[in-house]
Amino acid sequence: MVSVKIYGPGCKRCEATAKLVEEAAALRHVAVSLEKVTDPREIAMAGVMSTPGVAIDGRLVHTGGLPDRKKVEGWFAA
Repeated sequence: MVSVKIYGPGCKRCEATAKLVEEAAALRHVAVSLEKVTDPREIAMAGVMSTPGVAIDGRLVHTGGLPDRKKVEGWFAA
């Protein structure tokens, strides 16, 4: 199972990012554990200066703005 964290205050872009991650993982038949992190202190400690941020298995892979669908699908490529 792949651990995914979405960092952000819960804005529309954060929710859209979470949906993109879920859709891309399902498309690639990858089981994910999705966690939404909204605490400003945790967001800052993760190194996210612009939200939304995305971490896959503890590695920050995206910050700021809605990620491109192809980019998200690439996170789950074999």
